[in-house]
Amino acid sequence: MTEPQPHEFERGTDGPKVIVAGIDGSDSSMRAAAYAAGLARRQGAMLVLVHVQPVLPAGAALGAPIADTTGEVAEELVNEIREAARRLKDVWNVRWEFHTFRGDPYNGLVTAADELKADAVVVGASESAGHRFVGSVAIRLVKAGRWPVTVVP
Repeated sequence: MTEPQPHEFERGTDGPKVIVAGIDGSDSSMRAAAYAAGLARRQGAMLVLVHVQPVLPAGAALGAPIADTTGEVAEELVNEIREAARRLKDVWNVRWEFHTFRGDPYNGLVTAADELKADAVVVGASESAGHRFVGSVAIRLVKAGRWPVTVVP
């Protein structure tokens, strides 16, 4: 009978490979993206920035072109991120992707994290007072217990 071999530590192979950060344009989400970028850089991980475009019921839109508006927000975010990446390319380099999903923020981030096989999720703290009653996206992600979740204030 052979004795079990001790597990050897493999330097540089531990840690996250994909870090998902949810962004919606708020200050806290942009801080979360910056924090996630630092984590991704230090870990050599892929940073995946995810914007969830809300889907409103047809009656709530009252004829307003909501799809166009949310698409414009996503485009503004990706342009802002590209510009920041261009300005900082000589300071630090991180591999990143930008994805948009449609739906409510919680389900959109869950879908993104599952589809992209995320090792960690980073989100900004809610800036809405109403979330004390319904629960913030961050709290719901933590309670799901499927990935390590970092909430950035």
